[in-house]
Amino acid sequence: MTTALSPVLAALGKIILGKPEQLKLAFACLLARGHLLIEDLPGMGKTTLAESLARVLGLSYQRIQFTSDMLPADIIGVSIFNPQTQDFHFREGPVFTQVLLADEINRTTPKTQSALLEAMEEHQVTADGVTRKLPQPFFVIATQNPSTQMGTFPLPESQLDRFLMRIQLGYPDARAERELLVGGDRRQFLTSIKPMATTKQLQEWQLAVTKIHASDAVLDYIQRLVAHTRTAQGFQHGLSPRGTLSLLRAAQAWALLSGRDHLLPDDVQAVLPSVAEHRLRGGIEDQGRTHSLATQLLKAVDVIG
Repeated sequence: MTTALSPVLAALGKIILGKPEQLKLAFACLLARGHLLIEDLPGMGKTTLAESLARVLGLSYQRIQFTSDMLPADIIGVSIFNPQTQDFHFREGPVFTQVLLADEINRTTPKTQSALLEAMEEHQVTADGVTRKLPQPFFVIATQNPSTQMGTFPLPESQLDRFLMRIQLGYPDARAERELLVGGDRRQFLTSIKPMATTKQLQEWQLAVTKIHASDAVLDYIQRLVAHTRTAQGFQHGLSPRGTLSLLRAAQAWALLSGRDHLLPDDVQAVLPSVAEHRLRGGIEDQGRTHSLATQLLKAVDVIG
């Protein structure tokens, strides 16, 4: 199965240069049936990453540019009266897709942000008293500007907890940036991307993630990590049960991408920062972002109990 997964990462690496770890985390998030939050400055390639992932996997794709005047109906859809039939017809919003890019999600109000909660958790939306299922698989990639920038509304904890992972792309290194300069706009390459998987194959990969074996020793390690966040000083509150399950599932996806059918502590450590830090409070606060909590956690908890 790894032989089929590796070309996907290689194709993404031709578009998003010099970010192999971030690309692997993003793909692992999709395989784990989670949602991804990308927090970074504008112009770092967040939108390009989302569209590249959709195109390389042959998934339907919609983008919503969040603004302060948006309403929930702009996301979910709206009922329109048809004078000929004398009834209302529901026009689906952009949420009815397989990959949804919620661009600059923290530029809109909490009321509009909350329109995504049911979709992200239940893979359905309710409008006019009718519940409608969303296409499968359903994957939200949200981008977020730093909270220090003007016109942002911080995401509440309940919204943050819906994201399996949060990552930052960061500046490219000198080699990658030179390739950007001489190679032109990477978005021009998007039109040449050929789908490298079908929806059925992706769902089979997602199912394979759940079958990655987790030994009692690794599960004990995960539980010790979680327990430390709940009892140690320096953490305002610990990881929730949803956060615990997210850590396990993300580690399983990482193991699958690494070509193994079983979990190692290394898999847990690789995904812990992206899974845990946006769920935790405490540590050093800098520009509204919590740093070093994952490092503190990994240093404090031994692999062998």
